[in-house]
Amino acid sequence: MTAPTRSDIPCAIPGTPLAQASAGIDACVHCGFCLQACPTYLTLEDENDSPRGRIVLMRALVEGTLPVDDPDVRTHIDRCLGCRACETACPSGVPYGHLLEATRATLTAKQPNAPIARAILFAFARPALLSLAMLGGRIARATRLSSLLGRLPGRLGFAMAMLEATRVPVKRATYRPAGDGTRGTVTVLTGCVMEGLFTETNRATERTLAANDYAVVPTSGQRCCGALHAHAGDVDTARRLARHNIAAFEKSGADHVVVNAAGCGAMMKEYEHLLADDAGWRHRAAAVSARVRDVSELLAEAGPRPGGALDVKVTYDAPCHLLHAQRVATPPLRVLGAVPGLELVPLEGSEHCCGSAGIYNLVEPDVSDTVLAPKLARIAETRASLVATGNPGCLMQIGAGLHQAGSGVRVVHPVDLLDASYAAGESARATAGTKSAAT
Repeated sequence: MTAPTRSDIPCAIPGTPLAQASAGIDACVHCGFCLQACPTYLTLEDENDSPRGRIVLMRALVEGTLPVDDPDVRTHIDRCLGCRACETACPSGVPYGHLLEATRATLTAKQPNAPIARAILFAFARPALLSLAMLGGRIARATRLSSLLGRLPGRLGFAMAMLEATRVPVKRATYRPAGDGTRGTVTVLTGCVMEGLFTETNRATERTLAANDYAVVPTSGQRCCGALHAHAGDVDTARRLARHNIAAFEKSGADHVVVNAAGCGAMMKEYEHLLADDAGWRHRAAAVSARVRDVSELLAEAGPRPGGALDVKVTYDAPCHLLHAQRVATPPLRVLGAVPGLELVPLEGSEHCCGSAGIYNLVEPDVSDTVLAPKLARIAETRASLVATGNPGCLMQIGAGLHQAGSGVRVVHPVDLLDASYAAGESARATAGTKSAAT
């Protein structure tokens, strides 16, 4: 989406990120189509907690009728999940996601983020500290501490339930992908939470790509993609992390940068926007952004080839930053459709946010819980045993809700199911070959 480049709004906060992005405010015609797409508006029933209402607040900040340090403005902006469902509903092309990040950057300069948010952002920008935190998470999961404490009420209990949800529920045998690499070279963003807590899913991503004729090459020196920082208004750190990743992925020489986390993919596809004012990096950012693909996009482009049968009932929940930010809708369904025996059950409200939104569920827990509740109810109605979704935040948020509800339903990434299907196919062929040799 190309944002407007000029604004007619008289500016009382020149030089701020919001002032620089304010042309996007002019695109809003206040039609209200966004209201029914907005989870916080539907939950809180306050116009100030809708995209249209927040844009009015943004305009007031730019014009100076509300001060930047107004606590009520900060409250309503902080309550936004940043799911960007309003962009899908908007007929005028309002770049709401960019406006939200610019507003938060402007507000954060005057009013720092909450301590818990600052602590998380600090850790994610420092690889050694992040690795230590992920190690602690894996230990808590391996010792079943996360399962035990995940039943407790309150935020500690929910955080432990989120950790328990990172346990991949699909068991599979090892196999060697039989692809020939003719579809070109790809490199995978290993990510922070994905490599730290969903390591099996990263390896499954590499195997399924190789099985569909992509040659997978490594990229060393990767860092956090910067999405959490950009969403929280810490654009300086987001830009620093983006530059680091751009340089790393340039060295890989791969045709595509593959991402299996929807939020990270959306961020990397917008590196060009993030660094638009940096003459030394904007063209490099544009080149890397153009190479970024969600893993489901490349697998769907290749077919993907079918695997062995899995007798499982699955429902699919669309991650907001895959559906609304990247506008990727059908590829994940094609990935699931390549698994013989898999029964895919539609999920009512699949396009609606689950309430995770990065670290939102930790800083705005009450609203997050209220947004999650109808999602859990709709999942129960499907009678599926697994919920497939392609973003770690969604996997952990939905999985935690299910765990605390005592549900037997588990969450899984679509590539884990495809990988298990390929493993089942290899096992079946090996068994058939053994029987043939015996006769």
